[in-house]
Amino acid sequence: MATGSSGGSLRLFRDREFLALASTAFARAQAYSTILIALALYADLFDTTGTVEGLFGTAFAVVQLVIVLPMGRWIDLNNSKRFLLIGLLLNIVVFVGFSLVQTVEHVIFMRVVQGIGASILWITGSAVVGEISPDDSRGLWLGTYNQVGAFSSLAGDVFGGLLLYLYGFQLTYAVLIAVTTFATAMVYLNLRDNPGGQADPDEATGVETLRNLLDRTAVRALVIFRLAFSVGKMAVIIFLPIYARTEFGINPFAIGGILAGGKLTKSLLQGKVGDVTDRYGTYRYFIFLGALIYGVGTGLIPLAEYAHRVFPAVTLAAAGSTMTLPPAFFSLFLAYAVLGVGDSFRLPASMAVFVEEGEYFDAVAGSMSLRSIAWKIGQVSGPVAVGFIWDRTSVFGAFWTAAGFIILSSLVFLVLYRSEGAPEHALSATPGD
Repeated sequence: MATGSSGGSLRLFRDREFLALASTAFARAQAYSTILIALALYADLFDTTGTVEGLFGTAFAVVQLVIVLPMGRWIDLNNSKRFLLIGLLLNIVVFVGFSLVQTVEHVIFMRVVQGIGASILWITGSAVVGEISPDDSRGLWLGTYNQVGAFSSLAGDVFGGLLLYLYGFQLTYAVLIAVTTFATAMVYLNLRDNPGGQADPDEATGVETLRNLLDRTAVRALVIFRLAFSVGKMAVIIFLPIYARTEFGINPFAIGGILAGGKLTKSLLQGKVGDVTDRYGTYRYFIFLGALIYGVGTGLIPLAEYAHRVFPAVTLAAAGSTMTLPPAFFSLFLAYAVLGVGDSFRLPASMAVFVEEGEYFDAVAGSMSLRSIAWKIGQVSGPVAVGFIWDRTSVFGAFWTAAGFIILSSLVFLVLYRSEGAPEHALSATPGD
């Protein structure tokens, strides 16, 4: 049974089903962040251009753009537990494939396969958490679920970066396989069969349902917001580790430390912010503020070029070896920490709106797939476009273009968003603002 609304994030881990779902978020996020650091190493190894580096992100997203809408329908109409197990097993195949890559083309192909597995886990996991959580603590459940992903991504940054630094690709991928195998066992043993139930095929996630969702003002505003926001954010996710490696020669372990700045703030704040959104319900203001903060953090990234004017180089010594952190390390760490604060405000509120709107039409996974496809359009175009801009201008042109997309998206969202009551034939209780 789902846990009630009293208490904080930690009490959710006494719920065996939440723990199983959290393990999928842990496995997915750790793999994602570790492979992002590996991509920086592949870019350095194969001496790629900015445009090719953009393909590392586009390849991951383009397949998701194709599959997310039909996937949402399959999930709503079938047993979600089976989809989680399939996604986890596919991720294991991905790690085996990455351990065998020999060329940049191999890397791009494996990113395509990784995109399929990540989509299955993200859409299914988020939908199941939203459906089995109590109505009065959905923000807490979704926020804590994201918080686990953020903490895991932090672990991927630190320990994944350390493993890549000390042992290279093979052992790192073996550890990811072990973590994913554990999550597979947790889901198989602890999650109920068919969590959330199966929707009526005539009602869920068909073309008519998607039209009904898009008729909702809040959904339209969020879809348009995510189209523009994703262009900027995905450029940051792909290019910040590559920038740190190729421009400043920062090693994989230190790159993980940079990314840990954002993951630390997300892992500390998301559950608490999700709880606050449950109490106040003003979702649009949390989304708007989070997007603005993220845009500011993105604009700070290229200022690492001038970090030597503020920060000294620091040399660390341990176990008979030394590592020097250049001034850019500290500048990029702070910028990424700001990005984490922005996501902590935005994500729980955004997910809560999509879950509640989907419940009106018995199509939560369909609503989450609509949320995902809005992201994928920008995710496909953003990295290549920003990489092209970087090749022809500078790092400032690239990241400030990304920041511009993010800030513009937040302003458009605030203008377009309007709260409205439940539709006439709503299948669930009326949500908050």
